[in-house]
Amino acid sequence: MSARFPAATTATAAETPLRSRRRRRAWHRRALPVTAPYALLLPTALVIAAVLGYPLYLLVKLSFQKYGLFELVRHKGHYVGTANYARILHDSQFWTVLGRTVLFTAVNVLLTLVLGTAIALLLVRLGRFMRLLLTTGLVLVWATPVVVAVDLWRWMVDYEFGVANWTLTELHLGNFLHHDWFANPWTGFGVITALIVWGAIPFVTITVYAGLSQVPQELIEAAQIDGASAFNVFREITLPLLKPIFVILASLSIIWDFQVFNQIWIMLDERPGSDYFLMSIYSFVESFRISEYGLGSAIAVVMVLFMFGVTFVYIRQMVRIGEVQ
Repeated sequence: MSARFPAATTATAAETPLRSRRRRRAWHRRALPVTAPYALLLPTALVIAAVLGYPLYLLVKLSFQKYGLFELVRHKGHYVGTANYARILHDSQFWTVLGRTVLFTAVNVLLTLVLGTAIALLLVRLGRFMRLLLTTGLVLVWATPVVVAVDLWRWMVDYEFGVANWTLTELHLGNFLHHDWFANPWTGFGVITALIVWGAIPFVTITVYAGLSQVPQELIEAAQIDGASAFNVFREITLPLLKPIFVILASLSIIWDFQVFNQIWIMLDERPGSDYFLMSIYSFVESFRISEYGLGSAIAVVMVLFMFGVTFVYIRQMVRIGEVQ
């Protein structure tokens, strides 16, 4: 009987590596679905870190320094801690510019989403030829470079030769001959808002139209048979189904419109007054016109933090939508 124990012990010892290998294989099978997406994203993350991470590090570093023309010549700044941030946070102009930027962004995003969605709903109802014609026009607008678009709009509202001024006068909507739209910041920002919304509508329209093509027609027809109005159909059926698309569009629009620079800078001949300062213009002027590079960097860091906040909300919403689905 005792002779059997060595054989049993030998069999147990032989089975132990086999069980260990099986456990490792099972662990690899469980870990692969979790780690594979991160492994695929790793090269892109490294490239982004290399391209954006180092400049962002220099921006943050510069925001903690006094860096003017003297320091620029010496290529060495003077560390001042959070003095630049304290200075802008106690500056009434900073809060005025921030509030103006938030309001400007909200108006542009709202108009872009509403008008873009309305045109997308129109595309669904149009015939094939008119849909092709309108889509072609949207693509041409989308493909127009920003500088060219600004020059076109500046010509249309020109003080002396503006075709918009002439058209409004001929339609008897008022006397707009030799009317300077930018003398008043409200009308000036109205023109700039029209320009930005005009350029952003194509992306929103085409994206929403693509989403509308995926909405089941059976649900819409059933709601219409039950007597639901077009507005109720959109609110109760279309809008919930397109929520992920609207989250993406709203987040991207906020990021783009919050950092608008070229449209204002070019439209106002590179000499915008303080009434036209948004965060991007304010940061640029503080850095390169007044030569307070550290202060301008601090303003830029505040902008970056705002973008991070919007991006975080966007990612969180997308994760929640994915969990629900």
